Amino acid sequence: MSPPTSPAVLLIDDDASFAQSFSSYAKIHGCDVAVATTLQHAVPMLRQHDAPDLVVLDLGLPDGSGLDLMHHVSRDTMERLVVVTGDPCADTARRAQQFPIIEYVVKPLRRRLLNDLFRRASDNARSRGGVADEGASATLRGRSRAMVDVRERIRRIARYEDTVLLQGASGTGKELAARAIHVLSGREGSFVAVNCGASHSDLLGSHLFGHERGSFTGAVRDHRGYFEQATDGTLFLDEITEMPLELQPYLLRVLESRAVTPIGASRARDVAVRVVAACNVDPMVAMEQGKLRPDLYYRLAQFPIRMPALAERPEDIAPLAEEFLDALNRRHGQAKYFSPGALEALQRRPWPGNVRELKHVVRLAFIMSDQDGIEAGELEPVWTPPPDSAQILHGTLEDIERQAILATLARHGDNKTLAARQLGISVKTIYNKLDRYRGRS
Repeated sequence: MSPPTSPAVLLIDDDASFAQSFSSYAKIHGCDVAVATTLQHAVPMLRQHDAPDLVVLDLGLPDGSGLDLMHHVSRDTMERLVVVTGDPCADTARRAQQFPIIEYVVKPLRRRLLNDLFRRASDNARSRGGVADEGASATLRGRSRAMVDVRERIRRIARYEDTVLLQGASGTGKELAARAIHVLSGREGSFVAVNCGASHSDLLGSHLFGHERGSFTGAVRDHRGYFEQATDGTLFLDEITEMPLELQPYLLRVLESRAVTPIGASRARDVAVRVVAACNVDPMVAMEQGKLRPDLYYRLAQFPIRMPALAERPEDIAPLAEEFLDALNRRHGQAKYFSPGALEALQRRPWPGNVRELKHVVRLAFIMSDQDGIEAGELEPVWTPPPDSAQILHGTLEDIERQAILATLARHGDNKTLAARQLGISVKTIYNKLDRYRGRS
């Protein structure tokens, strides 16, 4: 079996703190990161890293504007490039949009956007290497009745043209289900994934439908939107309930007419695209709240598939955990295994983060265990505060401290310096705490 192809990410930024944080988070997502701090440094690296899977380019570099680098970048690389800046202005925004880049964003970067970018990089790496992530592909497997039903619905709908709506909580494998539909459909075109909540609302229309040269200030060339990029393939619209309301009628029109009119164009272009949408909230609630148009919902939900929560299929927990652990063993040349007590402990957990949370817990246990046999006491929770809300931790003060330290280490890819900085403690304290935790296992 061929080894997984790691996404190649090139960061061009002279901010050492941002580069370290970005690199740590990218590595958590399995990316190989190279960093350039100047234009002069970046040019040979771009040539060395031929068509990286993702390029993140800061505008303010010591030896010039990041946009000056565009003369050294191929069109293929431009379409994998994100421009970031800590000092936005209208002029640079217009200049950036002259190029077919993914996004123009302002620091600090939102975690949702980073997740979306790293997912795109992984997509590019998979298509480049022709292999799938073994751990991720396990998500749609399972002997439970619920997952058997999901696989059967995917098998039945794949060869038809109907639009599919996947509904389920975060971490239940909606994108993997969309990919399975695409693969089983036999379509020759690309699988293009779009997070409707990650792109800036002012740019999402251009990204989806494309634009023609001269259609707005700074549009100096034609740009193919995601619909045209997915011709003869599948367009996956994730977090569809986060799409701005003003764009929803245009999406409905494209779905009904099977034709797209780029911004500034006078004629529509036919697009043979299979659309799969997904949402992690109840679409009925989204309609009641005015976030989703009813006519768009009924057009998207021609064939609905509900992705079950992990807690609804407890018989799948242990097999999935062992598959994730086996994938880590193969990647790192280890032979670790779960004790019977550890497997029982995994099955007793509620798993609000679903399969994604399970995968993170397995990885954390793999890293923290000094022995081949992983015991129940080494299964630490992965605590990540939900966006824009408070998270209440339970247990003694010492338990809460332990959860916070281990979760912060996990978020920073086990980088103890970054974790200590975020927690406001010394690196020595981190090491002392970890030694104490291991002594109790």
